Amino acid sequence: MSMIPDPVATAGLVAREVRSGSRGDTPTRTVIARRTYSTDQADLWDALTNAERLPRWFLPISGELAIGGQYQLKGNAGGTIEQCEPPDSLSVTWEMGPQVSWLRVRLSPAGKGTELELEHEAPVDPEFWAQYGPGATGAGWDLALMGLGLHLASGEAIDPDVENAFSTSPEGVEFVRACASAWARAAIADGDDPDSAHAAAERTLAFYTTVPEDET
Repeated sequence: MSMIPDPVATAGLVAREVRSGSRGDTPTRTVIARRTYSTDQADLWDALTNAERLPRWFLPISGELAIGGQYQLKGNAGGTIEQCEPPDSLSVTWEMGPQVSWLRVRLSPAGKGTELELEHEAPVDPEFWAQYGPGATGAGWDLALMGLGLHLASGEAIDPDVENAFSTSPEGVEFVRACASAWARAAIADGDDPDSAHAAAERTLAFYTTVPEDET
């Protein structure tokens, strides 16, 4: 069963940007994704921050969900809640093992809907960036933002089995390809070599859409 009728059009709902920067003496790259949802700001904020609702489109969350508290997403990242201003913005550290990066989400009115802006800033690992570019992070968020859109449209939880199988389905491959290509263009706009950026996008596509050998 297809999750989305038009994968390329769905991928096109997100505007993407890449920025080079630093934290102290450490170079960073930031992926920025913006998408407008046809719901009000209070509803979108609730979908993002309500611990009972978050698993319907993303992952179960546990911890002390308050400023300064520690959170943990099941099977994924954890970190510290650094800033929370309902219903406008949320900032957290994004920690997986020894790797620490920084995530910020902002909401703002956009016509009859609400724009979500997601920024994910991470230290630059030159070898990893050369291999995958921004798509390694960006495509993962594209899949999450797609799931959020499906949940907001229906009000229902996404079937985990359907969601897990999506990226390796024909529609999923088409979606990830469009997303990875868009992230390559964003990296080129930030100064990356075009040939290297597009090659990294192909490797990102393979990473997200190849079924692991132990599942075949």
